[in-house]
Amino acid sequence: MAKKPLRIGLVGYGFMGRTHSNGYRKVSNFFDLEYSPVLKAVCARDEAKVKAFAEQWGYESTETDWRKLIVRDDIDAIDICTPNNLHKEIALAAAAAGKMILCEKPLSMNTAEGEEMVAAVEKAGVPNTVWYNYRRVPAVTLAKQLIDSGKLGKIFHYRANFLQDWTISADLPQGGAALWRLDAAAAGSGVTGDLLAHCIDTAIWLNGSIKNVSAMTETFIKERKHNLTGKVEKVSIDDACAFMCRFDNGSLGLFESTRYARGHKALYTLEVNGEKASLKWDLHDLHRLQYFDHGDEGIVRGWRSIHVTDGDQPYMDHWWVPGLQIGYEHTFIHQVADFLQALQDGKPCPPTFRDALETQKICDAVLTSAKSGTWQNVE
Repeated sequence: MAKKPLRIGLVGYGFMGRTHSNGYRKVSNFFDLEYSPVLKAVCARDEAKVKAFAEQWGYESTETDWRKLIVRDDIDAIDICTPNNLHKEIALAAAAAGKMILCEKPLSMNTAEGEEMVAAVEKAGVPNTVWYNYRRVPAVTLAKQLIDSGKLGKIFHYRANFLQDWTISADLPQGGAALWRLDAAAAGSGVTGDLLAHCIDTAIWLNGSIKNVSAMTETFIKERKHNLTGKVEKVSIDDACAFMCRFDNGSLGLFESTRYARGHKALYTLEVNGEKASLKWDLHDLHRLQYFDHGDEGIVRGWRSIHVTDGDQPYMDHWWVPGLQIGYEHTFIHQVADFLQALQDGKPCPPTFRDALETQKICDAVLTSAKSGTWQNVE
């Protein structure tokens, strides 16, 4: 049966543009779905660079103005891979044009922007999703299944961290194409929106909504040269953030993120403790889920390492034989597959813009708490 084309218009060709493009290119090789992505056009300001990207990844055409991309009749879906300060404007225009929207995380610069975006996509009735890809790690999806089945019983604790070390040097500038994440005007926040947003999205997916937070942040290097102005300017993003929280289900949460943890490039870990069992996961060993069941016989009771590669485990029936694991890039293939399946079924593909707005509200509450030094309720 002939596939239905889903004609993609990608905005941005950086790190995330590559991961998404790889997902679009590979998904139909491994997932038998009604829709198949077509790399129709990629858009970025630098004409020479965007043409080189298009040639490398197989896009049929290029644009240097995203407004022209959005009004094209041969584009079905807009994929937003820009710095955060452009998400809202592009999403509102895409929704008004009746385009499907796949938006990189975080959804927006703040809650107010996110609410505008949610209202726009829901008014237009366009399919939408946000690329919180760690939900699509098979071991994390398995954790979701175990929690939802009741195997852990009542949940008491949830803890997560996301540690990096790439901004420690005071000589590193802020702003510009490669370093916009260090510029509050482009990013909105630092590790809270960039790294903790991932942890928060996974947490509320696994453990439910967060009720209130108490946070602290720190900017260790107060001034950096700005790539765009050439001047030394104040650094306004958070280099590190830690917060406590209460979930609606009564459990307690601990979250930490920093770009100043020497020796860690991308250490994302999570652990959930329940009355009957516990589980934990580590991005550096992403195909394994650690699991402890108190119901095991005492003499053999202990943590077990589940190698998530069997065909009856999430997503793995689409890949290799048991024992041969997959990696980071496959999470984006899974998200594309889930989006295409949702289109086929006429259902939303979580996290939708509305789902991602909850994460945005928690991020804003965290930043407000850190500034005020008080507990903050999540809106």
